[in-house]
Amino acid sequence: MQRVLSTATLLGLLIATAAAFAITERLKLVRSPVYGTYVSKWLSPVCGCARGKAKISVKLRHGDDVTLTILDRHRDVVRTLAAGEYVPRGRVVFVWDGRSDAGARVPDGVYRPQIHLARQHRTILLPNRIALDTHPPAVREVKLSRYTISPDGDNVGDSIKLSYAFDSPAHAVVYLYGKRLIYTRSHQARGSVTWHGTLDGAALPAGMYLLSVGGLDLAGNLTPAYMRWPVFVRVRYIRLGRERIRVARPGARFSVPVDTDAPRYWWKLGARHGVSSAKTLVLRAPRKPGRYRLVVGERAYTYRATVIVGRG
Repeated sequence: MQRVLSTATLLGLLIATAAAFAITERLKLVRSPVYGTYVSKWLSPVCGCARGKAKISVKLRHGDDVTLTILDRHRDVVRTLAAGEYVPRGRVVFVWDGRSDAGARVPDGVYRPQIHLARQHRTILLPNRIALDTHPPAVREVKLSRYTISPDGDNVGDSIKLSYAFDSPAHAVVYLYGKRLIYTRSHQARGSVTWHGTLDGAALPAGMYLLSVGGLDLAGNLTPAYMRWPVFVRVRYIRLGRERIRVARPGARFSVPVDTDAPRYWWKLGARHGVSSAKTLVLRAPRKPGRYRLVVGERAYTYRATVIVGRG
């Protein structure tokens, strides 16, 4: 008798297991009542941009009375976007502005949408996370490879590298007197960008320029102007140390400093001309008193000075 009971018990367990397996497999074949889900990954109610609101978009297989809520990390409801509203089958879109039911902006953090279908007695916590972030990237440091640039196309000092560090991953944005110069595709806390001394594709004139570095994070938060890191960069081309050179008598030697990063440059004074690599150009004045034009140049860039030769 005991053997018969043991056999019956074993048979019952096998039948129950098979039934549970069949039910489980059947449930796998039942399609979810919600599909085609799209949820914004980032939200910044203060950015003043397209990510100032989060979109929750789903498709319903059947019309139902829908309640859609936003839950915080403790699974507490912070906002009810729909409460028992009938929604027909198809696509439906809800929008969350980052505020609670009381109208206050909720703290930064991660939130998840939950949908309840009353007629089907189903509650589905969507796996999609909404990261609410209102803090703009802070610039920790900016370092320059050089402070002087000569964008003359001779491959010597034509560009400058700006290495930056943010307190969080962000796209780097470089400005020239408030106008955006560079926007990086990469989104990281550290990196570098290269500037070739141009604005709108054209090389800038010689002078001192103020650049500033900020960041734009994935939530759309942009480093405000007062938080950007300022750096001064000098743009230079070939230049003589003096614009007016006085020589006491004809034929006398005179010198003038030459500011350039070019290894060689050409010069012309009156009918004479030549090539030099010296940082101080030493020439002999023309043999007649008067005013003469001294021109130095490298590639397409030139600089002129007036040489005044006295009578001695």
